Amino acid sequence: MMIFLFRILIKMHALHHSLLNRANLAVSKYKGMKVGVNFNMPDKVFFGTEPYLIEIGDNVNIAAGVRFVNHGGTTTLLRKLPGYEDARIMGRIKIGNNCTIGLNCVIMQDVQIGNNCILGANSVLSQSMPDNTVFIGNPAQFLCTIEDYGNIVLKNNPEYPRELEKDRKKLDAYIKENLPHKYKKARKIK
Repeated sequence: MMIFLFRILIKMHALHHSLLNRANLAVSKYKGMKVGVNFNMPDKVFFGTEPYLIEIGDNVNIAAGVRFVNHGGTTTLLRKLPGYEDARIMGRIKIGNNCTIGLNCVIMQDVQIGNNCILGANSVLSQSMPDNTVFIGNPAQFLCTIEDYGNIVLKNNPEYPRELEKDRKKLDAYIKENLPHKYKKARKIK
């Protein structure tokens, strides 16, 4: 009985989250943010106080916790100093088509992400990304091309019958029983 109650609470929590996310997106679009088709934002994304400075292309996936920073709050201090009363930082952010932004990324002002790009989880992007690239880190730097990344993923691809993807319960059961216990080795920092 308790498990049933917990499942109901989890469903209610998920519905609450989903409604808040939709409201956040709707308000940001109302304020002028441009969003293309097939935009996927399954959890909370922070569009900042100037969403009208953000443009998001088609087929973009943005993970939870991503923050768009269109202005710099550091100028509050500067404006108190003589000669810097006019100091301001503000700029646009543009994301191209077919992009994925990983969990908890920060995207700074005056940055353009090209088409077919991936920004790795927890990255802070303060420079623009050319088309077909993967960037990671803080500050985010070029890692590889999208083709190189695709080859890495294919090389490490988990093997399971793809027809199981039609039935999530069967897929989960298969993966639980058959996914090998292999882990990444530690790497030396250069």
